[in-house]
Amino acid sequence: MKTTSILVSGLVALIASTAAMAPAAAQQVASLHPAFASTADLTSIPVGHAEFCAQRPYECLPMAPAAPVALTDALWTELQQVNNHYNTTVTAMSDADLYGTEEFWTYPTSGYGDCEDFALGKRATLIERGWNPANLLIAVVRQPNGEGHAVLMVRTDRGDLVLDNQEGLIKLWTDTPYTFLKRQSQAHAGQWVDILDARDGIVTATAGY
Repeated sequence: MKTTSILVSGLVALIASTAAMAPAAAQQVASLHPAFASTADLTSIPVGHAEFCAQRPYECLPMAPAAPVALTDALWTELQQVNNHYNTTVTAMSDADLYGTEEFWTYPTSGYGDCEDFALGKRATLIERGWNPANLLIAVVRQPNGEGHAVLMVRTDRGDLVLDNQEGLIKLWTDTPYTFLKRQSQAHAGQWVDILDARDGIVTATAGY
């Protein structure tokens, strides 16, 4: 495989060992490496996502266990294409300006959307292209300025990668400037779990998220 900016030294043995494992076992081994975000107990679902699930229950169903995606050159290119498509064709705009409310999760419409809309759109497109939804998890983070933000975390054999509408490059979650708060459960698209961010311990989200 070609060398890319997201290759992580020290993961070679992990990749080899997880490749032959059953999905549940592969998940457990991967979670022990810092390139993969560790999670804790179930936590509150973001208000906007709860409303999204109420309107689209078929988007928030239980998911079968899945090993991290084996990131081939073709899949890496596809990931970049989907990320770039949304980042270049959708203009960031707040829910307040778009819908007159502080929190409304939906797919980007008419070329506009906020961070959650970007993440939902990227996730839906990757699922349409055959990616396992259990490896496509929306996460809520805190930015350095203290504001909330949402990104799409993609679980791969290179680690948990972040697709972010504020950043053109796809990076490992540990290489972003964010504090990770919580994300969708790998077992259920309508449930959320706390993220164990080693830089800050277990962090819980604010009421809006």
